[in-house]
Amino acid sequence: MKNVFIEGIQGVGKSTLVNSIFNAIPGFHVCREGDYSPVDLAWCTWMSKEEYETVLKCYKPIRDEIIKNTVQEKEQFIVSYTKIITDIPNFHKKLEKYEVYNGRKEFRDFKELVFSRYRNFSGTGYLFECSFFQNIIEDLILFHLLSDDEIVGFYRELYSNINKEEFLLLYLYTDELEENIKAIKKERCDDLGNELWYQMMLEYLMHSPYGKRHGYSTFEDMITHFKHRQQLEMRIIREIIGDRAVILSAKNWTVDEIISIVNFSCQKQGYK
Repeated sequence: MKNVFIEGIQGVGKSTLVNSIFNAIPGFHVCREGDYSPVDLAWCTWMSKEEYETVLKCYKPIRDEIIKNTVQEKEQFIVSYTKIITDIPNFHKKLEKYEVYNGRKEFRDFKELVFSRYRNFSGTGYLFECSFFQNIIEDLILFHLLSDDEIVGFYRELYSNINKEEFLLLYLYTDELEENIKAIKKERCDDLGNELWYQMMLEYLMHSPYGKRHGYSTFEDMITHFKHRQQLEMRIIREIIGDRAVILSAKNWTVDEIISIVNFSCQKQGYK
């Protein structure tokens, strides 16, 4: 089985597509956003042994839960901390500082970390959500302030580190981006109707170096950012990924269509 990467702008149905593929072809190893992933570190810590032991001492009541959600890679400790349910005040906020995204690493270190994980990955049969575009590109645009050409160059180099025979990208494209964002703006609310996702996303954009440079503060600014990102991702697909990517109309696909695409891609490379 190939490694299938699911990508697209927020609100296009990536999680639904991941679940549909897994239900139809259950042999996949699924890496959803926030899970431990051999290629991605979104919503996970990247800690030294000393930092990890400090965290275990600070949070003794949930020590076992932390350990259960930890994977050690050589000298580093990766904790899928958002998977841990706890009422300990500020637990998630404090572990967030050990992430590698949102400008927490210098560009050179961030690039080497991303490249090394893809370079060292040799598995097959993985189903990845948001591991190739979303979190990396957001960091490159919003925090490292790379130009579109620089980001295309980044991905050209990254893609050269990937075993292309094992790679399939399914990209959910929408020409109704604003309508989709309005929909999830209403859907992702708390019990009181507070638009938590939207407020969090807007603040994320506003307080990023890119957002500050461009004076982001409104819903329209958010749409401008997402349109730019979708155009950039489509350019990378067109110029670099080519026929190892399949563009799907967001929320307008069928399970049979997806099964056919995945199976055909595997058969074309001689997989069973």
